Amino acid sequence: AGAAPVVAAGALAGGDLGAGIRSLQAHLRAQPRDFGGWATLGTAYVEQARTQGDPSRYPQAERALERSLALAPGNERALAGRAALAAARHDFTGALAYADRALEQNPHSERALCSRIDALVELGRYEEAADAAATADRRRPGVPVFTRYAYVRELRGDVRTAREVLRRALDGASSPADVAYVATALGQLAWNQGEYEAALTHYARALAADDGYLPALEGRARAQAAGGDRAGAVKTLEQVVVRSPLPGPLVALGELYEERGADGDRAKARDQYALVDAWTALARAGPVDADLDTALAAADHGDAGEALRAARAEWDRRHSVHTADALAWALHVNGRDEEALPYARRATATGYRDAAFLYHRGVIEKATGHDRAARRSLTAALELNPGFSPPGARAARAALKELEAAR
Repeated sequence: AGAAPVVAAGALAGGDLGAGIRSLQAHLRAQPRDFGGWATLGTAYVEQARTQGDPSRYPQAERALERSLALAPGNERALAGRAALAAARHDFTGALAYADRALEQNPHSERALCSRIDALVELGRYEEAADAAATADRRRPGVPVFTRYAYVRELRGDVRTAREVLRRALDGASSPADVAYVATALGQLAWNQGEYEAALTHYARALAADDGYLPALEGRARAQAAGGDRAGAVKTLEQVVVRSPLPGPLVALGELYEERGADGDRAKARDQYALVDAWTALARAGPVDADLDTALAAADHGDAGEALRAARAEWDRRHSVHTADALAWALHVNGRDEEALPYARRATATGYRDAAFLYHRGVIEKATGHDRAARRSLTAALELNPGFSPPGARAARAALKELEAAR
């Protein structure tokens, strides 16, 4: 019953997820009662869906994991897989419940430990997430835990520790998949701080390990755009969205088309924003909770009413800094700035430094007459990461100019 993970281990560890899945499928045709094999296959489908931006894989993952649980009720590997699947579908309450059940059987399950951290982070329960990360670090230190530990520190404003943890993780990474994963995390951390050259160096290392790693390609495009290489950014993002048409890169590419303003670029931008709606429909069929993605995209490039509906629905499920920011901005674009202000403040209250959050807060503060606070927030956004968004940075500079003129 334990043979299937061995069959696919080499391919999965080496980053060739497709080959690993094919090996598992062949094994399970020969030994269909291997509950461990079904659990491993289900988890591999989850990872494939995540890396390729293909939510249609999630129903396959669910069927494989249910098959494992039918053969061996309550087995830890399948429960950990269900936790990962729930997290991927943005059902973080379910992910936490499955992770806890898996950890009751195996307190050292790396997948369950990581899913538990992810769920607590996304639910906005940051103190508990910090405790979960420390527990995971004691029980199962390794690249998956280190990267999550670093992110929890970043969310609390401790960028120095986050960077040090990631550097140590990169020094210890051996497989190309791990190198790409950790180097990309370092690139994202550097980009968030406006360190574009450092970010590009980290993304280059990630792509040297895996030249098709989509998160690194997307990160490189954002760093290129922020550093002034708009043509390179467009070319890179076009490669990304062909393979993985997720809302983030679609919106970023649309905005770059609008900034470029060549013949046909406005139509190209509209096409990218329309594809967000297509992805959302596909995700919901997954089923994946796509309300946060919908809220952010619709607020800037779609239906303001739909943005607010989606943001409120997401806030009802979880209270993270990201959902607070999305709800604040959705309220703003609907002209409800007084209601938006507490959420904008909450989004920046943990110490997490995100230029988009600061920009949103500054615009809302300006709209509610808090001019001094607005100047501080907008200045902080542009000092932290002046290339956080082409239209956002331009709007932040214009708002600051208006505030200075009114003094």
